[in-house]
Amino acid sequence: MNVFGTPERAASWSGLCPGNRKSAGKRGHGRTRKGNRWIRRGLTQSALAASHDQDSYLRSFYWRISSKRGPKKARVATAHKQLTIAFFIIRDGVRYHDLGPDHYDRRQPERTQRYLIKRLEGLGLKVTVEPAA
Repeated sequence: MNVFGTPERAASWSGLCPGNRKSAGKRGHGRTRKGNRWIRRGLTQSALAASHDQDSYLRSFYWRISSKRGPKKARVATAHKQLTIAFFIIRDGVRYHDLGPDHYDRRQPERTQRYLIKRLEGLGLKVTVEPAA
């Protein structure tokens, strides 16, 4: 991994870095690079498999992106995340520690609470929230 130096360079080499098209100060939809087709295809396939995994951080990451930007962009974003994780595992020689499916809920509980209340009110329910004892 010393050849790449950073996970961003490894992602660029594999073709999984996000596109960056700017014009007149606005950011447009950029395409990803071609990169190494074998690594790119393998990681996007494993990203799809990770989206079907039960109780994992990568599953929640995939569905979080997919709900906003669509399944194809979520697949590339999850493959990019997997490559970044693999980079640090290989470089540092550490074991993978899954953050869990509720990682984002634990990071920002107020945001999750507001989102869930908004969804319930959208279904026509009146919601009152009280903290647990």
